[in-house]
Amino acid sequence: QLGDVAALPWPDDSFDVVTCRRAAHHFTDMPRAMAEMRRVLRPGGRLVIDDRTVPEDRELDLLLNQLDLLHDHSHVREYSAVEWAAYCEAVGLVLDSLEPYTRHRHLSSLTAGVSAEDVAEIERLVGALSADQRATLDLQERDDGYWFNHYYLLVAAHRP
Repeated sequence: QLGDVAALPWPDDSFDVVTCRRAAHHFTDMPRAMAEMRRVLRPGGRLVIDDRTVPEDRELDLLLNQLDLLHDHSHVREYSAVEWAAYCEAVGLVLDSLEPYTRHRHLSSLTAGVSAEDVAEIERLVGALSADQRATLDLQERDDGYWFNHYYLLVAAHRP
């Protein structure tokens, strides 16, 4: 059964576990989505979200979100660990863990299937990174192009 995350089609207290993998950065109303995921959890139930995230660096946050919007125009926002913790708290979930991880990926992960105009802008933005930003992203220029870190976060929480 399909449903909108902002209006899930199940009754209250329906599930022991609710999961969301690599989709939350497309949600247009995160507070509502979080409230709905909590609503359908039974008491003691667990919420697990695996999604893109951003470092706690405002400039990189803006840049990475801009790159992902150019890659996929349905992108809304990648949230930081601090933001995820606040979203859990706001709906009464107890945060169990925030586990960050990275994947070193080729720039083509952002440019495949993208318009030439957006590819040019992605390449311009990556080329204009400061030395500190390049270091944080572990940006490497190899024979086959740019490689850099993509940031992810595994969020685990439960309903008391």
